[in-house]
Amino acid sequence: MDLMEKIYSKSKKLGKKICLPEPSDERVLYAAERVAKDGIAHPILLGKEDEIWEKARGLGIKLNDVEILEPSRSSTFQKYVEALYERRKEKGMTLDEAREILLNDPLYYAVMMVYLGDANGEVAGSASPTANVLRPALQVIKTRPGISLVSGAFIMLAEDDRVLIFADCAVNPDPNPDQLAEIALSSARTARSVAMIDEPKVAMLSFSTKGSAEHPLVDKVKEATRRAQELSKGEFDIDGEMQADTALVDSVAKKKMPGSSVAGRANVLIFPDLNSGNIGYKLVQRLGKAKAIGPILQGLAKPVNDLSRGCSVDDIYDLVAITSLLGEE
Repeated sequence: MDLMEKIYSKSKKLGKKICLPEPSDERVLYAAERVAKDGIAHPILLGKEDEIWEKARGLGIKLNDVEILEPSRSSTFQKYVEALYERRKEKGMTLDEAREILLNDPLYYAVMMVYLGDANGEVAGSASPTANVLRPALQVIKTRPGISLVSGAFIMLAEDDRVLIFADCAVNPDPNPDQLAEIALSSARTARSVAMIDEPKVAMLSFSTKGSAEHPLVDKVKEATRRAQELSKGEFDIDGEMQADTALVDSVAKKKMPGSSVAGRANVLIFPDLNSGNIGYKLVQRLGKAKAIGPILQGLAKPVNDLSRGCSVDDIYDLVAITSLLGEE
């Protein structure tokens, strides 16, 4: 059974409620139909019920097992208004503004559903820029305890059947040592909960291996490694700084980092910045012919994931399944 089949199987057992706030996009409707039919999750579509049914009928889509919720008619609408106001009043939001936002922006309503526990996660972005998806999540759900930033990880499925996590490849251009340490912890948790890696081994990547080069960029990774080990408190095996071949190739690791329990065995690769992370995953994907799954947003207190606006129905389906697993570590 390959990894995605394992993810589908686990998500079916969990039976999570996943909110899809962009039903005006026909790809979302097709994905919701499949998700419900296959039992991957319980999808919730947000929007005007008659418009959703009309669009679905026109496309031949059956939504009999899909929940459709029209925010303005929901019995919980006022509760959501008051909860959003309480969450944002210190930033100057009024009750009237909270009401207007929840009437007009389904991305906020979806986040409130997740925040208040009426949905277990949200998948959006097929019809919205990443900033619009992230903003309500950061304002309302915020980051999990001990984590100050959201980062983006990819699951990389290599041709030799290895499963690896690459991060951060999507969000933070130039993380400082503390932020890089947090990305390492978030990525280890993603490795365990989503990629089903029982023992995440986290390599903090650099162009130096244990002092082979001296440079402020190397110092940054050294400090991030120290900080990540402190934050982990022994929960995860983290080592660095090391070059990519040291992280992945046992024969190289024995020469450059003998005695390391991570070198040569790494399955979570933490890149020092977004340049290297984004370039690295795309090179492995295109030249190494690995399958890249993601980005998976990590670090939020509750699961919200962002789709590319060029996504396929399969991408939405897969991200719903992955979102169901987030937070299960």
